[in-house]
Amino acid sequence: MSEIERRKRDHIGIVLSGKAQHSRAAGFDEIAFRHNALPECDYAEIDLSTAFLGRQLRLPYLASSMTGGPEVSEGINRAIAEAAQEMRFALGVGSQRIALTTGESHGLDQTLRKLAPDVPIYANLGAVQLVHGMGRDQAMRAVEQIGADALILHLNPLQEALQEGGDRNWRGVGAAIAQLARNFPLPIIVKEVGSGISAEVAQRLADCGVAAVDVAGAGGTSWAAVEGRRAGDAAGQELGEVFRDWGIPTPDCLIEIHGALPNLPLVASGGIRNGLDGAKALRLGATLAGQAGALLPAAMRGTEAVIMHVTEWATALRIACFATGSRNLAELRSAPLI
Repeated sequence: MSEIERRKRDHIGIVLSGKAQHSRAAGFDEIAFRHNALPECDYAEIDLSTAFLGRQLRLPYLASSMTGGPEVSEGINRAIAEAAQEMRFALGVGSQRIALTTGESHGLDQTLRKLAPDVPIYANLGAVQLVHGMGRDQAMRAVEQIGADALILHLNPLQEALQEGGDRNWRGVGAAIAQLARNFPLPIIVKEVGSGISAEVAQRLADCGVAAVDVAGAGGTSWAAVEGRRAGDAAGQELGEVFRDWGIPTPDCLIEIHGALPNLPLVASGGIRNGLDGAKALRLGATLAGQAGALLPAAMRGTEAVIMHVTEWATALRIACFATGSRNLAELRSAPLI
């Protein structure tokens, strides 16, 4: 097993342990819908469908980028892909760096497209890799490997700073994103991994030509804590704890970015615990709500567990629509808040 594969395997174990969460929740509990005691709509007819990057989805849900590399990820991705096909939600894969550099796909291949022929699948590379040897050719290989509909570039400077051997030279990453966006045939989504994206950075990304932003704010998995737990010495572990709660909470990211860039499609991830959090995220400007760490335990158990998890998530979203008198997501986005 390569060092990268070992690291990815460790990441899965640490996230499943439940010991790598931000100490504080994302902040969705501080937001409340104004209850509508006379909703004037039929619960059974509430429409949860949405469009994102030109594709229609039955649910505004993204199984967010989770894992890529170790053998266990093949079963995880298979379970999510099968559930996504049945329920018609979007799927983002984990980093494809291992698949591109070693040739060991561990399920990150055309199998995913065969399992989920009718839903959007998003490829994934680290944005910093664009200044460390990867470019358009590797990005094209990533999307072709899995028949993807778009490419996610993830931003993780804090994680790289805390990771032993991490990529700490980020000079030119913005320019590299812009260059790729100008010459790439598919939409590019840029996401953080759990520390959030500010309105200023979102503006820079929009200027680069990216199609959408996944804010991936603070409140869910803390990758500082993950790398701290992986550290081989006390100093590294302490640094992970120092930065455990670093980042912009997900609701703050949404409010900032949607206020400044109302036409930029947004994905809300980072501390989305359930469908009510998802409803609040949609109300604050997101088009999709994403889960990664919260979905991982179900994905480890298989397809039926993923279907059950997402069904429960969708039920909570539907109830939030009903209790605000919202017949669809467009009406939910204007539902009064307290």
